[in-house]
Parts: sequence; structure tokens; C-alpha cells
Amino acid sequence: MIPDTGWSADILATHEAKLLSYAQSLIGDRDQARDFVQETFLRLMKQDPVQLNGRVTPWLYRVCRNLVIDHQRKERRMMHLASEPIAEQTPHHVIERKDLSQHVLSCVAQLPANQQEVVRLKFQAGMSYKEIAEVMGLSPSNVGFLLHTAISALRVRLGKESLS
Repeated sequence: MIPDTGWSADILATHEAKLLSYAQSLIGDRDQARDFVQETFLRLMKQDPVQLNGRVTPWLYRVCRNLVIDHQRKERRMMHLASEPIAEQTPHHVIERKDLSQHVLSCVAQLPANQQEVVRLKFQAGMSYKEIAEVMGLSPSNVGFLLHTAISALRVRLGKESLS
């Protein structure tokens, strides 16, 4: 194990909140998500910074994703999406926004698993196509195709439902 010279503390401060949100979206349980994020950062501490070659973000998300997938295989649990906290506004606006968020999340949950994950990584984690490609083991063009297909499907579904 390489002694920590502060580089991992900086990475923790920079990535912990987004990684926790991502893990929670995968597993649906905040406490379990914290466990996966903690394990991810413990594994990071064991890594040689030189081997990461400046590719820390994709590495973190890939390790976290793999931990969750391994856990789900063992436990045979289904993935659940969790809604993000909503900023305080008027009670009516908060309720409308929460309803809309739940509706969008339910539409995302109906997408194929790979499209769901691309949408989460892009819009929740704010990752680039290249970073998503590294996390998922795809090419950036495949990521673009999956994202385009997912957004198109969401537009159709949300458009049809708003007309009803």
C-alpha cells in the first residue's frame, strides 16, 4: 500500500458527493451506497497514483459500479432509482416538481439497463462520453448512440403521456 500524501483526500473531497449520488441511484439505499463509496475510496488508497494516469474519475465510477453489480448478483436484488432532493420553494411548486421528477424517473426506469446507466452517468454524475465509455467498457460512439436512443425514447414517452 502506498502512503497517502493527500492526493486521495483531495479526490475524496472532489468526488464523494457525486459518487454517493450515483451509487444511491444504482442501489436505491443511501446507507448501502455509502458503504460502496467507502469501499471504492479504500480501494483507491491502495492504488498507485501513477497507475491511474490522471483517469481517477472513470476509475472511481467503474469500481463503484462493479461493487454494486457484484453485490446485486450475490443478493439478487433489483435496482431502484432514488429521486434527488428538491430545493425548497413554494409548497405547490415543490409538489409539482417532485411529481415531475418521479414521473421522469419512472420513465427512465422503463429504459433498458444500459440506457438507464448512460442517462445516470451523463446527467446525474455529469460525466463526458469518454468517461462514460471507460466506466461501461464501451466506445464513446456507442455511448452517444445509447444516450441518443434513451433521450428519444424519453421524449416520445413523456410527450405521449403529457397529451393524455
